[in-house]
Amino acid sequence: MRQKDVAGLQAEVKSLQKAHFNLRMQKATQQLNNTATLRQTRRAIARAKTILAEKQAASQ
Repeated sequence: MRQKDVAGLQAEVKSLQKAHFNLRMQKATQQLNNTATLRQTRRAIARAKTILAEKQAASQ
């Protein structure tokens, strides 16, 4: 993830947020079997946002 540029990281965050939303909808409709994926995607979003913030701070 650290090799990606700022635009790539922003796209990654957006896709992870979309995936997390879909997982939440599956959970709400009792279709989600593995609820651990919610935690994994939430942490992946945080990881990507952290790297994005570091890169943006370094460029300023």
